[in-house]
Amino acid sequence: MNSPSLYLVAGARPNFIKLAPLVRQLRSRARLSFEIVHTGQHYDRAMSESFFSALEIPEPQVNLEVGSGTQGVQTARVLERFEGLLLENPPNAVIVFGDVNSTLACSLAAAKLQIPVAHVEAGLRSFDRSMPEEINRMVTDLLSDLLFASEDSGVLNLRREGVAADKVHMVGNIMIDSLENMLPTALKQDILSRLGVNAGDYALLTMHRPSNVDNPKILEQMLETFKEISSNISVIFPVHPRTAQRIEAAGIPINEMSNIMFVEPVDYLSSLCLQRHARVVFTDSGGMQEETTYLDVPCITLRENTERPVTLELGTSTLVGNDPARLLQAFDDVMSGGYKHSKPIPLWDGRTAERVVEYLEEAYA
Repeated sequence: MNSPSLYLVAGARPNFIKLAPLVRQLRSRARLSFEIVHTGQHYDRAMSESFFSALEIPEPQVNLEVGSGTQGVQTARVLERFEGLLLENPPNAVIVFGDVNSTLACSLAAAKLQIPVAHVEAGLRSFDRSMPEEINRMVTDLLSDLLFASEDSGVLNLRREGVAADKVHMVGNIMIDSLENMLPTALKQDILSRLGVNAGDYALLTMHRPSNVDNPKILEQMLETFKEISSNISVIFPVHPRTAQRIEAAGIPINEMSNIMFVEPVDYLSSLCLQRHARVVFTDSGGMQEETTYLDVPCITLRENTERPVTLELGTSTLVGNDPARLLQAFDDVMSGGYKHSKPIPLWDGRTAERVVEYLEEAYA
């Protein structure tokens, strides 16, 4: 078996969205061979063959099928299975994305075998170590040989942490590459008609982080706040499986919240369509802070911190945590027309993958 030049590692749907532009660039230039490795960290019903086709990438050549589990169990499974793959068929380098458990585990496996690691979306910091993703980001950056930053804060954070300057490259946001490529197709989706809403006449809500959903009192308080908001505008709520479990366990009477549309999770294209046409987005997702900023859609972020400060400084995100008063004030600002608009962000131009591949070719071709 011939070893590929690169393994591109993904563990969850957002990783594939970041990976897709890199695949298209690598294919077009053909100087580096690669294989896509899916760790199987998240099983997502929306990740069918059509998902990969829509992203214009092949299905993963390798699936480690690690499945769900606790942080430790999941990380250990990925580490063990990916190490086996590296020993059997070592590449020139491993490319990891974002901050999921697979990112950390595959970086560790590669580093211990002296195989170079490149981290796409390096340097992001929330400075909140209660978030598992923060630990994953910090350790992955420590192990990486090439660090590709999406915003200036990432470069500054890595500099403060003592990372050698020649390892760090400001390349821009690879998520925007996918967004630009997929937006024309996304806007043709029929999700609005299926849900019976009109553009600009609804709010979109996503919520899954432990700080918002694990405490039953906080979760019920959040839903009561959105019930109040839904008296002014319809709220579409694609419910994350984790959140659905917490709602059921807490016995929250969602049938009394008639203006909140509790729906199944939606695919990437439908999510982009819903974001683009929303009057406002409420979310605790990192990626949606970036997407709404690019789309110039108000984003009320249900967190006390963010690893993406550029979305606060130049974008449309406002942090409100899970405080109903702050949340409602930000919503009032949107509805009164007084909410901020986004400004251009350097290198969020749809060409990040080109810049990444140039560095990879220089290092590993």
